[in-house]
Amino acid sequence: MFTARAMAEIYDSNRQITSYVHSTSKGHEAIQLATAYHLKEIDWVAPYYRDESILLGIGMSPYQLMLQLLAKKDDPFSAGRTYYSHPSLLDDDKPKIAHQSSATGMQAIPTTGIAHGLQYQKNNQLNVVGSKGSIVVCSIGDGSMTEGEVSEALQMAALHQLPILYLVQDNDWGISASGDEMRAMDAYEFAKGFKGIRRRRTDGSRFTESYHEVGKAIRWVRKNQKPMLLHAKVPLLGHHTSGVRSEWYRDDLKEAEKQDPLNFLVQTVLQKGISQQEIDQIQAATAQRVEDAFEQAKNAENPNPEHVADYVLAETPIKEEQGERTPKDGETIIMVDAALHAVDEILKEHPEALLYGQDVGHRLGGVFREAATLAQKHGKHRVFNTPIQEAYIIGSTAGMSAVGCKPIVEVQFADYIWPGVNQLVTELSKSSYLSGGKFPVQSVIRVPTGAYGGGGPYHSGTNESSILPIKGIKIVYPSNAADMKGLMKSAFYDPNPVVMFEHKGIYWSKVAGTEGAKTIEPSSDYVIPLGKARVHLEADQTRLNYGETLTVITYGMGVWWATNAAKNFEGRVEIIDLRTLSPCDDEAIYASVRKHNKVIVLTEETLNNSFAQAIAGRIQEHCFQDLDAPVKCIGSKDLPAVPMNVELEKAMLPNEEKVAIEIQKLLDY
Repeated sequence: MFTARAMAEIYDSNRQITSYVHSTSKGHEAIQLATAYHLKEIDWVAPYYRDESILLGIGMSPYQLMLQLLAKKDDPFSAGRTYYSHPSLLDDDKPKIAHQSSATGMQAIPTTGIAHGLQYQKNNQLNVVGSKGSIVVCSIGDGSMTEGEVSEALQMAALHQLPILYLVQDNDWGISASGDEMRAMDAYEFAKGFKGIRRRRTDGSRFTESYHEVGKAIRWVRKNQKPMLLHAKVPLLGHHTSGVRSEWYRDDLKEAEKQDPLNFLVQTVLQKGISQQEIDQIQAATAQRVEDAFEQAKNAENPNPEHVADYVLAETPIKEEQGERTPKDGETIIMVDAALHAVDEILKEHPEALLYGQDVGHRLGGVFREAATLAQKHGKHRVFNTPIQEAYIIGSTAGMSAVGCKPIVEVQFADYIWPGVNQLVTELSKSSYLSGGKFPVQSVIRVPTGAYGGGGPYHSGTNESSILPIKGIKIVYPSNAADMKGLMKSAFYDPNPVVMFEHKGIYWSKVAGTEGAKTIEPSSDYVIPLGKARVHLEADQTRLNYGETLTVITYGMGVWWATNAAKNFEGRVEIIDLRTLSPCDDEAIYASVRKHNKVIVLTEETLNNSFAQAIAGRIQEHCFQDLDAPVKCIGSKDLPAVPMNVELEKAMLPNEEKVAIEIQKLLDY
C-alpha cells in the first residue's frame, strides 16, 4: 500500500514528466490488494484504469507499470501504445489479463465472455490450460454499472451461471458527477434484479475486512462456478485522472480522507504490536524504491516509430487458394447452404468452435435457415440462442477468443448491428494492436444484409461503409456459393475479427438474375485468401484491342446487376468481384483500370460518402494517366432508409437497367 501511495505522489509531483493522462488507485488500495492476493495463475482478471494496486498485488513491479505510464518501448502490456494501468498479460506465474479499453463499463462484456468460454471448455473437457477451476474477476466502478452493456453482461452471467465475480468499487463519483446525480440505486441494489447472481457488500477501505470478504467471495465462485457481485465502498482520494484534477470539482476531500485505507491499516498494525518506527522505515524504504524505479523508467528507451504499425492484425495461415472450387460430380448449391455446410464442417472438425446469436438455435436455425439442423447435429451447448443483445454477441467473442474458443456469431440483420459496433470498435478491433499482439480476437461475425424485395426500412439496409473505417478487422462480402464457403472457412481460420456481410437477396437465388450465385459446392478444404479479388467476367480481347471495353468494380448483389447489364454489351465489359472489402485488392482494381481505361464502381449502398467513392478516389490517385473518362460511381439514392413499397424500393436501388444505361454512356464517352 505504501508502494501504491508513493507512486501516486511521485506522479503528481512530476506532472511535466508524467504528462500522459493516468489515474491512480489512491483510496482504493485495500480492496484491490485484497483481491489480488486471492487470485491464482489459472484465473483471469480484468482490472480497469484505476487498478494499479491489483497489478502490484499480482506481482507487477513499479518499474514495469511506470514503463507504461511513460509510454516506453518495454512497456510489458502494449509497448507504449496505451494508457497507464491498461494491462494485457499472459505470464505463466500470474493471473491472465486480456486487453480491455478505457471505455467505462465496456469491459463487462468481453470479461463475461471469458467466463463463458471457460465454462464451455470445462463442460466439454477441452484440453485448455487453466480452464478447470479457473474463475474470472471483472473489476468495475459503480458509475459504470449504469451502462446498458453491463446489463447485457449480467443477464448472460445469470442466464448461463458463469464463473465470474463482479468487483464493484464504489467511490461515489463519476468524473464530476456524484452518485446521487448518476443513479437511482447502487450496484448491490441493482444486481438484485438479476436472478441467480449472488450479492455481498464490504467496506473496501479496510484491508482486513476486504481480505476476508473477497476471499469468501472468490472461494464461493471457484467452488460453485457461478456468478457473484461484491460491492465495495471506497473513498476516492486522488484525482479522477491527471487531466481532471480533484480541486476543480471536489468539496468532500476532507470527509473522504477520514476513510483513508492506509490510515486504517497503519492503526491496525500498530495494534498488532508493530512499532511506528518500523512502519516509518518501511515507508521510507518503499518511497526510495519507487523513486529509483521512476528514475530508471524516465531514462528507458522510447518506442521506435518504425514499428508504429506492428500488431494491427495477426498473421493469417491462409495465403493462397487451396482445395477444389468445382469438384467433379459436385452438387450445385445455393449460397445459404454453402454457408450452412461450411459451418457444419467447421463444428465437426473443431470442438473449440461455437455458433451463437439470435434465433440460430434448435427451434429455428436462423431466420434465413442459415443455421438449420446445426444445433441438432452439434448440441445446444455449441449452437445456441442469445438474448436480443448485439453488444454481447459481438463483444463476448473477445473474451471467448482470449481463452481459446473460436466463436462464430450472427447479428440477425445489418440494420441492427449498431448496438454491437461499440464493442467491435472499442474492444475487438484494438485488442491485437494495444496488447502488443498478445490478444488478437479470432471471431467470425455473420451479418445478413441488403434489400430483397419489400423488406422495408429496418430489414434491407447495407452499411459496410460505416464498418469499413474500423481498423484491426477484416470484412468480406461474397456474391456466390463457392465464395461463400471458401471465405467462411478462411474467416474462421483467420486470427482476426472478420465481419461477413451475406446478402439476403442472393441467399436462395430467388431474385431474378441471381441464378448464377448457385455454384458447384467446393471441397471441404476449400479456402480463399482474404484480400484477393476475382475476375468474374472477362472482356473479349479483340474489343479490348480496339479500346471498346470498360471494367466494373463491384461486390455482393452488384456482381449480378453488372452481369445482367453486361449481356447487352457482349465482350465489352470486365467485372471484378472484390469478395473482400478490407483488406481490399487494390492491385487487382488498378490492373483492371489500366487494362480498360474506363471504370464503373458499383455498390448497393447509398452513394454519397460511400466505400465506392473511396475506391473511385484511389483510382483517380493511382491511375489518373490511364483513364480515358471520369470514374463513374453507381449506388442507391441518398435516402435514410429503404422504403417498404417495392416500387419505391426499385426507385432507390440500382438494377441491371440502370447499370446498362451508365455502361452505354461510358462506352460512348
